[in-house]
Amino acid sequence: MVDLRSDTVTKPSPDMRRAMAEAEVGDDVLRDDPTVIQLEEKAAGLLGKEASLFVPSGTMANVVSIRVQTHHGDEVICEETSHIVQFEVAAHAAISGVQLRMLPGERGQLSPEPVEAAIRPSNIHLPVTRLVEVENTHNRGSGSVYPVSRVAEIARIAHQHGAGVHIDGARLLNAAVALGVDVTAYTQHADSCTLCLSKGLGAPIGSVVAGTRAFVEEARRCRKMLGGGMRQVGLIAAAGIYALDHNVERLAEDHANAKRLAEALAGMPGIELDPGTVETNIVIFGVTRPGLTASQFMAEMKERGVLFFSTGPQDCRMVTHLDVSREDIEDAISRLNEFLTI
Repeated sequence: MVDLRSDTVTKPSPDMRRAMAEAEVGDDVLRDDPTVIQLEEKAAGLLGKEASLFVPSGTMANVVSIRVQTHHGDEVICEETSHIVQFEVAAHAAISGVQLRMLPGERGQLSPEPVEAAIRPSNIHLPVTRLVEVENTHNRGSGSVYPVSRVAEIARIAHQHGAGVHIDGARLLNAAVALGVDVTAYTQHADSCTLCLSKGLGAPIGSVVAGTRAFVEEARRCRKMLGGGMRQVGLIAAAGIYALDHNVERLAEDHANAKRLAEALAGMPGIELDPGTVETNIVIFGVTRPGLTASQFMAEMKERGVLFFSTGPQDCRMVTHLDVSREDIEDAISRLNEFLTI
């Protein structure tokens, strides 16, 4: 099988497993797991923040970030197809009691002018705009990469109006690698940010959330409230350390494989795709062959050894990652083309 369902399907490499097996552990809730402490310090340094917190998932990272920085009845501005809207089980309404102000974007990206127009004036009838959330890269935007200047301008506007900025950075290092910039080019403008270790970086579990020390202390309390307090979790943190040490620069290989896949798909009958929209490791395309739905296409290709997801009645998504080689991509292209040219 060539598994292009998501970069979450990666498995720890033998060297990563060895690092996990040899990890020194303690009790993270008691704050004496040395490997977790090392990971949190490394991640904070990488992201240019005072501190970071290791959490089980990217969803929890977003939930604690928004919970700590808002009050019940506040409003959070975000793009309408963002992960916090589409895939987090209405957690921000249920847990933080906030209203999401969803703005249309271009390939998942907010623009500064609509953000400024959406910020609420001071009025007893209106919620307080407390936070602006940016997702970079943007999952539903086919892995689109925010220009650094756009993030900086959105942050300037938000801060000018007294609102904070949160970056959902599940694939933030993909954005930095794609642009050839240090990740702090983005994170310096944000009050909080997240980074997923279990997607393209290849760790089995975990994300980090970063910000000021005061913010992280409150995030730690919120993590415990949500049941995310972990004990001898250095076994998993060691995988995160290995990922940050070994699997960042190689993200460029995933981007190159995604571009190759997109260019090939664009030339196949019954597929609608502009390869220019593929900037990182996510390829989203339309199925236009008469009588063929996305779910049918997905099922047919599963029988032929290529796994991916449908994201709508006629839309599909493929994601490249470290467990998919260039040879695997060429194999998948051959199988896809064989079916589509029947």
